[in-house]
Amino acid sequence: MTTRNDATPAATWVAIDIAKRTHAVLIETPDGKHRRFRMNSLQEDHQRLVDLLHLCPAPVRIAFEPTGDCHRTLAYRLLKEGFDVCLVSSIAGARYREALFNSWDKNDPKDAAVILALLKQGVTQRYVDPLIAGHHGLQELSKTHYQISLARTRLQHSLMTHYLPLYFPESERYFHSTQAEWFARFLIRFPTAASVRALSFEAFEREAWNVVGRKVNKRSWIRELYDTACTSVGLPIAGDDVAIETFRLQLRRYQQLIEQREALAETAHRLLQGRPDYESLRSIPGIGPVLALTILAEAGDLRRFSHHRQFLKYCGLDLSKSQSGQFRGQEKLSKRGNARLRFAFWFAATIAVRMRENSFRQKYERYVQPDPLNADRKRKALTAVAAKMARVAYSLVKHRTTYRCYFETSLPRGSTPLCRAVGTD
Repeated sequence: MTTRNDATPAATWVAIDIAKRTHAVLIETPDGKHRRFRMNSLQEDHQRLVDLLHLCPAPVRIAFEPTGDCHRTLAYRLLKEGFDVCLVSSIAGARYREALFNSWDKNDPKDAAVILALLKQGVTQRYVDPLIAGHHGLQELSKTHYQISLARTRLQHSLMTHYLPLYFPESERYFHSTQAEWFARFLIRFPTAASVRALSFEAFEREAWNVVGRKVNKRSWIRELYDTACTSVGLPIAGDDVAIETFRLQLRRYQQLIEQREALAETAHRLLQGRPDYESLRSIPGIGPVLALTILAEAGDLRRFSHHRQFLKYCGLDLSKSQSGQFRGQEKLSKRGNARLRFAFWFAATIAVRMRENSFRQKYERYVQPDPLNADRKRKALTAVAAKMARVAYSLVKHRTTYRCYFETSLPRGSTPLCRAVGTD
């Protein structure tokens, strides 16, 4: 992801090694003299740095290595003051430090010197501030949705690996993602198999009828669940036991996470509805409100990439190969780009290839046709489909249009090799 930027040579070079509370600053003036100092992450220190840089010969070019979100406040202030701010890749910094000092030792002053050397050589990345670019709110909405989904998944695993094996192990086969909401309500009312057996079938049917979700034959399904509870090996714990109360507490928390995630998805749709970029992404098979939100939040304005290969490289969907002497390694994804963007397109690809009819499924079937049971070939086919989806998304947003199914059928037929499908040369 590190690129060489042919920027106008600066009169003053500034390298900042970012930390949580203090930053190491290294300034090189036009006469070659260096000035080193440390600054705290405080408003008064930010102001002192800005005042100092305004006194330096212009233009001033600043680089830093991103560290979590600790760099965001200082970078925003420097950009608002009109300075040229860019990033230095942490991988490039580590490799250059080892080559420059012939050692793995590192400290803040040494890191600042490495950042300065890479800055002067132009080995930097463009920095786009989300708040200035206007998609800071989308990023926070997307990240919050991700954290809630992660918490929900972890809690669901806890329910399936701890609570259900203790109290109602046979019910695990009913606990699927598509049925999770109503099944959580059912478990709050009937947390154990013993609580089901305590009722007659008629009484259980009356109480469970409105709790159970939509079923083709609900009466038969309730009968099957009742018979399963009668032969369950779950622990015979009373319904008012403190252990069952902790189980219900986790189930209620699980319901809250589901409600919060759905509310965030509705907020995202309401916020983005009507925007051309959002509508273009939503027209692609497999991309819903949440995935469209993730793409726009992580990539920002897709039109800032001059070519779809740059966007593929930003997503980490470009290929890399290791070669030395007679050894020729296999081509594989570089995975150097944005992991959440890569996940979004991969997840959308898995949805699209399961739909009834679209060009993404057609491409997937062409790849797996020689060996449909080969898991490795399926993985490569999904990779090619995810890369194609990223290219299509970039093109639709760039040209402000919507997806047209089988538009490429008018083009020359034939399967595109995997190296060309995700190539970024």
